[in-house]
Amino acid sequence: MAGVVETVGGRAAEDGYGVWAAGRAPTTVGIILLISLIAFESMGVGTAMPQIVADLGGVAYYAWPFVVFLAAAVFGTAFGGRWCDARGPRVPLVAAPALFGIGLLVAGSAESMTALLVGRVLQGLGAGVQGVAVYVLVAGVYPTRLRPAVFGLMSSAWVMPSLVGPPLAGVVTERFSWHWVFLGLLPVVGLAVLLVLPAVRRLGPPTRRGDGAGGARTVLAAAGAGAGVAGLSWALENLDVRGAVVGATAVVVLVPSLRRLLPGGTVTARRGIAAVVAARGLVAGAFLTMVSFLPLILTATHGWSLSAAGVPLIVASLGWSAAAAWQARHPDRDRSALLRGGFATIAAGQLGLLPVAAGWLPGWVAIAAWGLAGLGMGVAFSAVAYLTLAHSAPADVGAHSSAAQLLDQLATASFVGLGGALIVLLVSPALAMPVLLVVLLVLALTGVVTAGRTRVPA
Repeated sequence: MAGVVETVGGRAAEDGYGVWAAGRAPTTVGIILLISLIAFESMGVGTAMPQIVADLGGVAYYAWPFVVFLAAAVFGTAFGGRWCDARGPRVPLVAAPALFGIGLLVAGSAESMTALLVGRVLQGLGAGVQGVAVYVLVAGVYPTRLRPAVFGLMSSAWVMPSLVGPPLAGVVTERFSWHWVFLGLLPVVGLAVLLVLPAVRRLGPPTRRGDGAGGARTVLAAAGAGAGVAGLSWALENLDVRGAVVGATAVVVLVPSLRRLLPGGTVTARRGIAAVVAARGLVAGAFLTMVSFLPLILTATHGWSLSAAGVPLIVASLGWSAAAAWQARHPDRDRSALLRGGFATIAAGQLGLLPVAAGWLPGWVAIAAWGLAGLGMGVAFSAVAYLTLAHSAPADVGAHSSAAQLLDQLATASFVGLGGALIVLLVSPALAMPVLLVVLLVLALTGVVTAGRTRVPA
């Protein structure tokens, strides 16, 4: 890329110009804020949603704010990667947070369900483009040896919102108004943009242009991916004739879109970037899916309170952050080996959780089991992020980053939907959740087997 800050010569020089050096500290803080914004929005809105739909439209509309956000985010992810590759991240890194901020303003000011949905679409578009543009910024500003530290900080940026986001959103909703769950984030958007702006100004387009963002086929593929993922997610939650029709249509739209947006060989985890993108989908499906269902296991099968059922998620979040910080201090370790170890640790946590889900072991075992899985996620997720950039030429960073995030979104939505479908079919969570865990265990073990294919050639 023109204007990219190049790797300074030698290990000592790189260590001397760390992520908190004067020239990079504002950018580092800005990246953390941008990630934290999306994380808090994801964690907090779910807490406030019951009150939102009660005020604006009733429970029949409960799923729609999530569905339209997901569709818009998938489109933004797919389109944003091509945009960054074609023009560089300068405009996307300003436009995406601005769009996200406008969405917060629209949703926070909403007096009707239609206005709320418009705001959620704008938030999704901004979040999707922003997530890809941040990766391109990391590739442009930070030398290779510093990237594990950056990705460790990005992982940690999800931890605080996961801990304080839901309770804080609940307090704001009860004592003030759900409107402030959206509006309260606006100042942070402006601060984050101001912090990354100096680095963004130094970045230009890549010296070799990618496929470009303006092609009609790319726009159609991005739109198809957004509609397909949202449709498939909705269909898995509605197991009737209408759901079957929507699901079949979603698959028909989604498959050709993914063929254009994902690297060839992703399904078979072909050696190189295809295996890295596949690993992102596997790790997201294996870990993030269970985040949605672990509280159900503990409340429905073991009789825990909602507050107590959140303890394993907190422990896992802290483990994720600690493991991400650990890998950041070891930039010379083979990332494909770390990825294999991360998948194996997640699998061990799933095995520990399996008898808890079936009701054979007490619920407190879930705290240790899922804390172990969190450690694995902290290592694996950061390794995948590093490997994505390591396998990408400058002109392909956006496309490859968007492909990885797109498969993350698809895997999470699909397996969460599968879990919901299993509950409907098997009725009892004590029957449905062990079946789901076996499926997720297969994902983690597949990651163990294929992790070696992600190794960067010497």
